[in-house]
Amino acid sequence: MWKVRIAVPKTAVAGEVLTVKTLITHPMETGFRRDTSGQRIPRNILSLFECTLDEQPLFRATFHPAIAANPYLSFRLVAERSGTLTFRWEDQQGEEAKATHYLEVTR
Repeated sequence: MWKVRIAVPKTAVAGEVLTVKTLITHPMETGFRRDTSGQRIPRNILSLFECTLDEQPLFRATFHPAIAANPYLSFRLVAERSGTLTFRWEDQQGEEAKATHYLEVTR
């Protein structure tokens, strides 16, 4: 399956601005290549990324055909409370990859 890498601090102070970094490997298929029998291989790229904190949406991105292979995303969030960050990627065939990270926020 896909390989996911996430860089998020394990702890933060309430109100601190955190940088979240993600990288995923995905066998992006452009839809222009052909297989050995000459048939076009259907396009299959990543189409969606979501980050939630205990199921509350924090960040969402939709991807389009110009997205690079193995996309890297970096975004910021404000640490307000402890909880589980869930990262989810979905491709055009409906397959998905998920990763989680527990963030401890202190006052």
